Amino acid sequence: MRALYFDGISLKFQATYPSPAVKRGEAIIRVLKAGICHTDLEIIKGYMGFRGVPGHEFVGIVEEAPSEFWPGKRVAGEINLPCGQCSFCQTGQARHCPHRQVLGIKDKDGVFADYVTLPEENLHLIPESLSDEEAVFIEPLAAALRVLEQLMSLVGANKNTWRLCVLGDGKLGLLVAQVLKANFPEVVCQGKHPVNLAILASRGIKTYLVGEKIDERFDVVVEATGRKEGFSQAISLVLPEGIVFLKSTIQSDYSYNLSPVVVDEIKIWGSRCGPFDQAIDWLVKKRVDVLELIEAEYDLEDVEKALTRASQPGALKVIFNISSLPGRKAEKNSDK
Repeated sequence: MRALYFDGISLKFQATYPSPAVKRGEAIIRVLKAGICHTDLEIIKGYMGFRGVPGHEFVGIVEEAPSEFWPGKRVAGEINLPCGQCSFCQTGQARHCPHRQVLGIKDKDGVFADYVTLPEENLHLIPESLSDEEAVFIEPLAAALRVLEQLMSLVGANKNTWRLCVLGDGKLGLLVAQVLKANFPEVVCQGKHPVNLAILASRGIKTYLVGEKIDERFDVVVEATGRKEGFSQAISLVLPEGIVFLKSTIQSDYSYNLSPVVVDEIKIWGSRCGPFDQAIDWLVKKRVDVLELIEAEYDLEDVEKALTRASQPGALKVIFNISSLPGRKAEKNSDK
């Protein structure tokens, strides 16, 4: 099959990469489209020491599966493959299984290829009302919804009085801001790119350009800048006893003075993968508009052009068109 292979130095197109071996309980999926995210860009800088086929945001069609239900179905797939045996898996924390594989990130070839395999339990059926382009956003939207899921787990949360700030106006930051605004009245976002911030301003979200002074502090700050400086900025903006959510995955090491965290009793929450079913429901109900977040689409062979585009400051979603199999097309042109 065709695939993009990362050898630890560079990501290159291979016309004859080995097809994935199918394990018991797994389905074979032909990938239709796959999105490039910030984590993929960090992987090719050395993040996680990954070697193999990157990519984890996708929509595809099941070609073979153990059960009769899945063949021919259009699906997205959860990225964590836990062992199913350890104490984490047995107590409902499979996403934190220390032995897990992670699609396109850790010990499991990803979706920048013609085919990928996943356990049947990882698959989610995509409704006909969603286009392939919208379906590519299921995984990143789920990651954005994870912040909301974590917030709502707090006992006594009064969302009518909470003030929230999102740092970063990239792909994930824009999704997080939209998700929070749908549930909290006071949400602001600071970023570097006026065009991106305009998307949020049109939804009633107050925006600031980097460099503009923010004269308030917030109950919740979500750090989604993709930069190591984002953490210290988040700490400076959160109220005492407030919450900082960390969404950025960054290859480089960094250090901070954590005294303000102790003195102000700030809660630091990591936030990673989220609820796929909820993400699909939000897309079906058009609670977020993701088509305007698509920057461009490329064939798999055009990997250098795609990576260059995706790496540009302020770039939104860049998608690989991998298979010509019929899916469900978007109703409007999504290439800017």
